[in-house]
Amino acid sequence: MNILLINHYAGSPAHGMEFRPYFMAREWVRMGHRVEIVACSYSHVRARQPDACAEAEHVEVIDGITYRWLRGNAYRGNGVGRLFNIATFLVRVWARAGRIVREFQPDLVIASSTYPMDIWVARHIAGRARCRWIYEVHDLWPLSLIELSGMSPWHPFALLCAWAERSAYRSADAVVSMLPKVHAHMAERGLDLRRLRIVPNGVALQAWEDPPQALREDVQQTLQAARGKGHCVVGYAGSMGLPNALGTLLDAAALMRHEPVTFVLVGDGHERERLQRRALEEKLGNVHFLAPIPKAQIPSLLQAVDVAYIGWQRVPLYRFGIAPNKLMDYMMAGCPVLHSVEAGNDPVAESGCGLTVPPEDSQAVATGLRHLLSLPETERKAMGEAGRAFVRAHHAYDVLAGQFLDNRQVHTP
Repeated sequence: MNILLINHYAGSPAHGMEFRPYFMAREWVRMGHRVEIVACSYSHVRARQPDACAEAEHVEVIDGITYRWLRGNAYRGNGVGRLFNIATFLVRVWARAGRIVREFQPDLVIASSTYPMDIWVARHIAGRARCRWIYEVHDLWPLSLIELSGMSPWHPFALLCAWAERSAYRSADAVVSMLPKVHAHMAERGLDLRRLRIVPNGVALQAWEDPPQALREDVQQTLQAARGKGHCVVGYAGSMGLPNALGTLLDAAALMRHEPVTFVLVGDGHERERLQRRALEEKLGNVHFLAPIPKAQIPSLLQAVDVAYIGWQRVPLYRFGIAPNKLMDYMMAGCPVLHSVEAGNDPVAESGCGLTVPPEDSQAVATGLRHLLSLPETERKAMGEAGRAFVRAHHAYDVLAGQFLDNRQVHTP
């Protein structure tokens, strides 16, 4: 097939997040399909933006995948600049619909941009190409904006998202959700559950079979300094935003400031500067913030820590389930995990790869970390192996890519 994937925020190993579009597309190419990804030239989640985007459109091929980059404005935060970036991207995709159909002749169109408004351009292109189209759900918008960010359900943007969401559920040929507990929510908004497939986030196994790339010097020095003091290392790798509950981790670090434990946080995000200021003001010498590292160095980082932390806010939204990329990396690295969450699913508990404690409870996080760090190394290693085996069985991209395209796969509650 010719598969057209519309994902505003699509990335690649060279650009950074989002990685799922790249890994799915790479597997489809290996299966014999042609894949074109349409993405915006600017995304707040990428580590590096595409080159040669001075023109309105730039096409390049990465590992057999054609990327059509459409120029978009830079922005910071979630204000007017980001809204203009979204609107510009959608207008430019719509304007190129006829040319995309003529040049690429898609057999399948996928709308996959986190926000749901790309469903209208996907449906428009699919209609012109007379082919099927799929709506892929990353997050439940507008519910995520309402429950996580406090947006009013009557805000014009929330109403627009709700309209797009209902339209997608009623008209898409199939809906693919990364979240596993969405059945009731989607059915209430018009989806025939026979058209729903659950395809969680995954990992590319090959990336973990290749020799790991050496860590950047500052990261290596920080880890060596901790070991030199006889400290255990608690690691975090990923985005630093409000949903990641890193304030709770800093609270736990404050409770453990006199214990032989060093906290190493690698990544970037809206909350990083505030968290760094707080660590300085509270003199948390056991906490170190480091800039993002290339994805190829993530295995080396995670294999060098004793326990990896992942946390969430206590919000009702997570009753629909969670699908965090970073957790898949933690588990593939064979790293014991301290999971601070209350959600509809819990891969840590399901796999036995660590310990789960309540969210936004710093005392529980500190107690959980103490427990994991007190275990014999052989026991922590066994937890790590259980996590790796779980991911290999349920979250390998070569398996997930096939499930995504399987018309027969229907998930019921």
